Amino acid sequence: MEDILELARRAGRALQERGLLLATAESCTGGGVAHAITEIAGSSEWFDCGFVTYSNASKTELLDVPAAMIAQFGAVSEEVAGAMAEGALANSNAHVALSTTGIAGPGGAVPGKPVGTVCFGWSRDERTYTERLVFSGDRQAVREQTVVHALQGLLRLLEHA
Repeated sequence: MEDILELARRAGRALQERGLLLATAESCTGGGVAHAITEIAGSSEWFDCGFVTYSNASKTELLDVPAAMIAQFGAVSEEVAGAMAEGALANSNAHVALSTTGIAGPGGAVPGKPVGTVCFGWSRDERTYTERLVFSGDRQAVREQTVVHALQGLLRLLEHA
């Protein structure tokens, strides 16, 4: 697995080269992406803020995710992940946002969404991309894989957009 801090460094360089600010909206990672980013000296030049929206109510109150969307699709859905990323952009000074929402375990599985299910959102320039993956391992492993994938997705968005 790619090193989290190296990914954060690469993301920081890519954001800084483009003059962009990042915001994060995290649920299952509990601020893990923001933590990795702020481990990098100078990250204040390219990181605006992070939202840790663990509850459904906080997703609605802080990120403007419609409660009806959460009720319809569930908090762990590509629809909600996309809305979280868009909400992070709308409620910050950032130009780019990423989001994570998932079931890190060991409990929380529901039919069709086993432990390890994580949905991601990346938003920039009024375009939002989402993805759903299922990771294996214990709670820590799922969360680490989620942080890595979120940062890898951010790099793809910056390099190809």
